Amino acid sequence: MGILDNGYIGIIITAIIIIVLISIFLRFVPVGLWVTAYFSGVKVGIGTLVGMRLRQVSPHSIIRPLIKATKAGLQLSTDELEAHYLAGGNVNAVIDALIASHRAEIDLEFEKAAAIDLAGRNVFEAVQVSVNPKVIVTPDIAAVAKDGIEIIAKAKVTVRANIERLVGGAGEDTIIARVGEGVVTTVGSAERHSDVLENPDMISQTVLGKGLDAGTAFEILSIDIADVDVGRNIGAKLQTEQAEADKNIAQAKAEERRSMAIAQEQEMRAETQKMRAKVVEAEAEVPMAMSEALRSGNLGVMDYYKMKNVNADTEMRTAISGQSTEEEE
Repeated sequence: MGILDNGYIGIIITAIIIIVLISIFLRFVPVGLWVTAYFSGVKVGIGTLVGMRLRQVSPHSIIRPLIKATKAGLQLSTDELEAHYLAGGNVNAVIDALIASHRAEIDLEFEKAAAIDLAGRNVFEAVQVSVNPKVIVTPDIAAVAKDGIEIIAKAKVTVRANIERLVGGAGEDTIIARVGEGVVTTVGSAERHSDVLENPDMISQTVLGKGLDAGTAFEILSIDIADVDVGRNIGAKLQTEQAEADKNIAQAKAEERRSMAIAQEQEMRAETQKMRAKVVEAEAEVPMAMSEALRSGNLGVMDYYKMKNVNADTEMRTAISGQSTEEEE
C-alpha cells in the first residue's frame, strides 16, 4: 500500500513539473501569436519570437502590426519593425500611417514614416491632414491703415501636410505668425481703412502670394478672411498724445523761463541792496570829509551854513513835491 502511495505522489509531482514547464514555455514563447500569424499569411518562426523575447522586444507589438500591414498589401519585415521599436518609435502608428497613405495613393516609404515618428510628430495624423486638409483659425489680428484707423481681422488658413517637409519643417505656430505678419503688412499699405472693408479679399490674395508656407511642414491651399472689424482711431490717439506731450514740454519750458526770471529778479534786488549799501557808506564819509575840510581851512563856517540851508531848502521842496503828487493821485 505504501509503494502505491509513493507511486501516486511521484506521478502528481511529475505532472506538476510538466505543467509548470509548459506554462513557462507558453509564457516565454507566444505560440498563440505564432498560430495567428501563420494563418494570417505572416511567415515568422518560433525562433524569431524567442529572439524577440531575448532582445526585450514585445512580440505582440511587432507581429500584430505586421499582420495588419500584410493584410493591407504592404511588404515589411520583422527586422524593420523591430529596429523601429528598439529606437523608441510607435510601430502601430507607423503601420496605420503606411496603410492610410497606401489607400490614398500617397508615396510614403517605411523609412520616411519611421523618421517622422521618431521626430516626435504624429505620422498618422500627418497622413490624414495630407488627405483631408486642415483649417487653422488665427487669433484676432490688429493692423492700422495709413489713415490711422485700426482694422481687426481673423483669417482661416486651409493647409495640407507636406510629407516631405514634416521632418525639420515648422509647425502651425509659424503659419499663424506669418499670416499675421502678412495681414499687418497688407492693411498697413492700404491708403484708407474703407478700402480694406470694401474688399477683404485683397488681404487673402496678397498674403497668399507671399509664399508663407516655405520651410514649413504644410502647404497653404487658401487663406480666407473670416471677420473684419473696425477698431480704434490710432492716428487720432497718437496725435492727441503728441499734442499732450508738446503741451507738457511747452509748460516745462515756460516754467523754466519763469524760474530764470525770478532768479534774475532776485539777483537784481541783491545788486540794488549792494549799491544802496555803497551809497550809505559813501554818505557816512561826507561828515568826516566836511570835518576834515573845516579843520584844514578849506571850508568856512559860512560855507557850511549855506550848504545846510541849501539842503533844508531841497528837503522842503521834495516834501512839497511829494504832497502835490499824493493830492493829484
